[in-house]
Amino acid sequence: MKKHVISLYSLVVILVIAQIAVFLYLSANIVSLQVQLNVTNTRLQQQISDSQLQITQLTSKLINTQEDLTKQLSELKATTSADFSGIIEQAVKGVVSIKTDVAQGSGFIITPDGYIVTNAHVLTGARLAKALTSSGELKDAELIGYNTDIDLALLKIPGSYANLELADSNDVKVGEKVIAVGNPYGLSFSVTEGIVSALDREGKYIQTDVPLNPGNSGGPLINKYGRVIGVNNFKITGESLGFALESNYVKGFVNEIALQNLNQTLL
Repeated sequence: MKKHVISLYSLVVILVIAQIAVFLYLSANIVSLQVQLNVTNTRLQQQISDSQLQITQLTSKLINTQEDLTKQLSELKATTSADFSGIIEQAVKGVVSIKTDVAQGSGFIITPDGYIVTNAHVLTGARLAKALTSSGELKDAELIGYNTDIDLALLKIPGSYANLELADSNDVKVGEKVIAVGNPYGLSFSVTEGIVSALDREGKYIQTDVPLNPGNSGGPLINKYGRVIGVNNFKITGESLGFALESNYVKGFVNEIALQNLNQTLL
């Protein structure tokens, strides 16, 4: 009887040990499976993240391609048909009419938050200045700074706007077509066309045959890409000789004035 009891106990012990072994084996497999699932999940998450990044990059490339095509079509239109209408529609949005209590002229917006470049002589003797936008809004203009040596002034109006970009005037070529956008004789947002006649007049002026009239002062001289290559400054009376301050001088002036008065550069 005792042997049977011992055998029964032995069998129970063996079964317990076997269950423990099976439990440990299954636990190890479960842990291993869990690790594999975690690794697989991590890889899937990484693949999803990579795919999302690729989709985002592709979308960005498509948008940029669309913008490039739109720009190229606009430039092609201006080049092949002598028609700047594809450029003008956007350019006019960045032009303003400057009105003071003693005179009027033109200007253009150089940043989306409303900084404006115009000729300093447009503001001579004025006690106040306002800017009329292409949308018909009349805004109070704050004088940030000016330089009478190069006849430029920097103004600021409140709000958000379409702005014009400055080109590198070192890239300007004699004979290329240009337009002047401004407000001659108070006729807001008029456009005249011509070519670049000469460069480096007095070391900083672009000579053009674009018709300029009183009120054009301070307005932009724009190339076929819709960028500003100069600020229309003056003309020789009775002659088809107009002069615009080169855009690189304009950029230098803007940043100098902004550093002095705003402790930052704008361009």
